[in-house]
Amino acid sequence: MAESMTVAAEQSSASDTEQLRLSDLLERGWKILEELDSSNEPFGPNTVHRIKRGINMLEDASRMVAQLDLFSRNEEVEELATADLKYLLLPALLGALHMKQSSQHKRLETVQIARAYFMDFLKTCHDYNISQFELPKPSNENGVSEETSEGSFSAGPSNLVAMAAKRQAKIERYRQRKELETRLSDVHKVMERGQADDEVSREFYLLNVQRWITVCLEEMEAIDQEVEILKNMAVLKQSPANQPAQPPRNPMKPFILTRNALQAQVLGAGYPSLPTMTVDDWYEQHRKHGVLPDQGMPSKVTVEDNTDVQARDEEKEKKAENDDEDSLLKARNWDEWKDDHRRGYGNRQNMG
Repeated sequence: MAESMTVAAEQSSASDTEQLRLSDLLERGWKILEELDSSNEPFGPNTVHRIKRGINMLEDASRMVAQLDLFSRNEEVEELATADLKYLLLPALLGALHMKQSSQHKRLETVQIARAYFMDFLKTCHDYNISQFELPKPSNENGVSEETSEGSFSAGPSNLVAMAAKRQAKIERYRQRKELETRLSDVHKVMERGQADDEVSREFYLLNVQRWITVCLEEMEAIDQEVEILKNMAVLKQSPANQPAQPPRNPMKPFILTRNALQAQVLGAGYPSLPTMTVDDWYEQHRKHGVLPDQGMPSKVTVEDNTDVQARDEEKEKKAENDDEDSLLKARNWDEWKDDHRRGYGNRQNMG
């Protein structure tokens, strides 16, 4: 269903272009480009259809101009009729519409076609000496500009000078473009009021041609950079398929570091270490010392502790029975001190 609608739309647009005059084809194609530039509509089937329709109109107009043989390299711009000046814009408008296309698998072909249109427009303007500018270098066999390919590999002071000159040229073009757009805005208002004579109309179209010269120079620089990127991407996509498959590696055999003689001397027999006694020997050794869990503490230590405690208790009982004055005095003083001082007094560590 969608394909039938597209075919019908293309047939209707083709029939419309056959019935339009040369001036109408240019004006409508130009208007489509301006509407696309000022529109915020997302890219969709409607936008694709409008781009194709504008390209068809401008291509038909270009064929008519070629048949009429309106332009010649032996003429000057003053010799051109005012009504014919606007047809100089046809290649520039076609290139701009081709740049609007967003087909990814045909992007390289699209930008190369747009570059050819921009180059044709600039050559014609250069032949008529409409504006002072330097023609870009033609593209090589790979579709990349010779200037871009040389600049990508050169280095040194000469390259820095060229980059500075290119930057200055961009600044100058930007300034010229802003001035041309300001003058165009004023002249366009006069054209819309219907008060334009032949001189105003001629100035309007010449200003448009000069503006599009700056636009095409900028677009061609961007195209040369994009073409180089697209070429590199194509090479990267093809390189994995062309690379030979690596032979499978043999699996690595596991190894033990401690089998090395030097490491065995340092680390011993390796891991796990060899036992120095059996479990029975260990049990018997600990049983003799009386430190097994079921034996409690060693018997000697227990006997010594009990003897010490009993000796201290007996000594206290003897002192209490004999009413030792020193012991009694010390005990009374201690009781009085505890009555006057609360527990923890003088404990600066705990801030008591």
